[in-house]
Amino acid sequence: MTPERAPLLTRTGWAAFLAALIVVCAVAPILNLLVPEDSIFHLSDYAVSLVGKIMCYAICALAMDLIWGYTGILSLGHGLFFALGGYAMGMYLMRQIGRDGNYKSDLPDFMVFLDWKELPWHWTFSDSFLATLVLVVAVPGLVAFVFGYFAFRSRIKGVYFSIITQAMTFAAMLLFFRNETGFGGNNGFTDFKRILDLPLATPNMRMTLFVLTGVTLLGFFLFARWLVSAKFGRVLQAIRDAESRVMFSGYSPIGYKLTIWVISAMMCGVAGALYVPQVGIINPGEMSPANSIEIAIWAAVGGRATLIGPIVGAFLVNGAKSWLTVVAPEFWLYVLGALFIAVTLFLPQGLVGWLRKIGGKG
Repeated sequence: MTPERAPLLTRTGWAAFLAALIVVCAVAPILNLLVPEDSIFHLSDYAVSLVGKIMCYAICALAMDLIWGYTGILSLGHGLFFALGGYAMGMYLMRQIGRDGNYKSDLPDFMVFLDWKELPWHWTFSDSFLATLVLVVAVPGLVAFVFGYFAFRSRIKGVYFSIITQAMTFAAMLLFFRNETGFGGNNGFTDFKRILDLPLATPNMRMTLFVLTGVTLLGFFLFARWLVSAKFGRVLQAIRDAESRVMFSGYSPIGYKLTIWVISAMMCGVAGALYVPQVGIINPGEMSPANSIEIAIWAAVGGRATLIGPIVGAFLVNGAKSWLTVVAPEFWLYVLGALFIAVTLFLPQGLVGWLRKIGGKG
């Protein structure tokens, strides 16, 4: 008989999950939309936008945990998948502007400025919301599949894999900087006005995007939990700990690594698509190698191979970043670097791993 599968979450875990769901779907909307602005309990529009943005980052951190924490593959290129999902959504939002742009043209303003006469081929489905939803996951997934297929078939591992993922992201950033690619060049896409023909710059739409992001994050958490607790997840952890033994046991690591790599990339694409309408801009800077490194830092700070740890890390690091870049912006990068070194040296299991260790001793 096969061993009985462990429950997806403990009773305490389900209680915490339902509490988070209630906060996202009910408490936050009430505090933002119904509580008066002069009340101490009012949730400001700035806080809604900030938390919504951090929840998008948390999805990326969760995706990083699947590939790094559970499979042992450190990617420094996940910022590319995040940006690809963002660009797919950004193209749709640019088409939604219609003739409300500065040039009153059916073409996006940057194309009119560059004297383009028609939309390039890769904008063909950009006026369809359903097609955009498909592209948000299909484009990052396809890029990840092609890259991962050749990388894993070539048995590229360790620091070499990390370096080539970073090189891939940097090359894509340089490509998107070019005006002739049809992605807005250095400025990217901005000045969005509508989504599904509904205005973006309204409190209700802002809160709708916030709730969608929160529900997506919680949904991905459950999906990741289900994935790592299944046989598939146990094989991933075995690959992380001793890949050669997995091969001798009759499993092919390539298929497992490629599958989780593509899933992780798709999750980042969804995060990017949710991020763009909330922030109001997408440009090649999102593909900066530094952004991909930050995703790894969130996972490391919170605790790899814990699922909840990277989410906590994303909130802690980005919360600190939002505060410190206002108080002392010139010191943020030094603090970030010091934080990563400190966690690597003294908390290799991250904050959540450390707390669990303390709890176990207690």
